[in-house]
Amino acid sequence: MSHIPLEVKVWGDLACFTRPELKVERVTYPVMTPTAAQGVLEAIFWKPEIVWNIRDISVLKPVIYTGIMRNEINTRQSERSARAWEKAGSGGFVASEDRAQRNTLALKDVAYIIRADVVLRPGVDANVAKYRDQFRRRVERGQCFSQPYLGTREFSAFFEEPSPEDVPIDLTMDLGRMLLALDYEVGRAGNAKPRFFSAKLEHGVMRIPQGSEARDVA
Repeated sequence: MSHIPLEVKVWGDLACFTRPELKVERVTYPVMTPTAAQGVLEAIFWKPEIVWNIRDISVLKPVIYTGIMRNEINTRQSERSARAWEKAGSGGFVASEDRAQRNTLALKDVAYIIRADVVLRPGVDANVAKYRDQFRRRVERGQCFSQPYLGTREFSAFFEEPSPEDVPIDLTMDLGRMLLALDYEVGRAGNAKPRFFSAKLEHGVMRIPQGSEARDVA
């Protein structure tokens, strides 16, 4: 039985959907990526027996870029390194000695409508309608498991049910190669193969490859 996709409107002051090919300084895609949309939906409603399948993303406001300069550190920190400092009796990590200034090309004043399906994982015997209803109630009440964000955690997202006034902008453009998904290898934690697709905005709507089309993208 097919269902009409679920919808949620998300918006925020800033967003950065980082292009993976640019490592040192963050540069955003012009619109929200499918992986970022999935992250927003999982922050609102997540269950181990379901996955979210993104159908399309509508852009509600003009694409406006803004530059942000921030102080960051070069070395990735971890619990292991902290325990090593403790064991050695050293002074720990000194941020001022490992600091670098980096630019972020972000988006400002963004708003989107995400349309997606709830899909049961293989082997799950349940009625998908109950999960759809739970999601709708959470959106209506403004409930979430964690604060949704727009690409990076410092750019918080707000959400609500779309209204009839929320219509896509009239913009058509090629967006280039965009990250579609990360396929994790069974038995190899942390190892993932990225899949990309040729993204295009058509009258303000970016459609996401489905079914065999999604599996065939590289």
